[in-house]
Amino acid sequence: MNKIEFKPNQTLLFIGDSITDAQRRERPYSPLGWGYVHFAANFLLAARPFLNLNIQNRGIGGDTTGALLTRWDTDCIALKPDIVSLMIGINDLWRKFGESRETQRMYIGPVEYQTNLTELLQRTKNECGSQLILMEPYMFSDNPTDSMLNELPRYIDIVHTLAQQFEAVLVPVHTSYMALKQKRPAIEWANDAVHPTEWAHAWIARQWLNTVIGE
Repeated sequence: MNKIEFKPNQTLLFIGDSITDAQRRERPYSPLGWGYVHFAANFLLAARPFLNLNIQNRGIGGDTTGALLTRWDTDCIALKPDIVSLMIGINDLWRKFGESRETQRMYIGPVEYQTNLTELLQRTKNECGSQLILMEPYMFSDNPTDSMLNELPRYIDIVHTLAQQFEAVLVPVHTSYMALKQKRPAIEWANDAVHPTEWAHAWIARQWLNTVIGE
């Protein structure tokens, strides 16, 4: 699928981990957070004010695909979303490189990641009939020896495979960054390679908007 054709009164759900969350439950940033969802949602509302879209953010920091499975009924299915935009996966991989054994035990490898993500998407299609948007998990890193960065393509490939299987719009966040990584230091995108600076959140929103509505 190339783009989403939004219709009046639809519900659009953004869901994922801390990148999507962006402090959405804190009063100054409620209900959409201060991150890419805030930028993408408000531009979409400004571009399509006549559609009366209902936009929801259900990101929760630290989530993996496994954590999403435990809350999918309440935070996705119960909302009966017409469109679901999902970015998840970096925590599944990151747990492998955590400092404690407890953290490492929560690692979700590529096989389990694909199984979990497939279940999330299948349930959403079967129970809500939602149109799907999948965003590549990413790292803002220009270090070719970074072990986590070198394992990330396995997860991205899974997202590509499932986007094709479920006819989802695919937002190429990591792919787009890789084409630009030599033009600005990685530390200016995110000080930990994952949590974006404010302008980098806006950049992610642009990737979403360019892909989803072509603007």
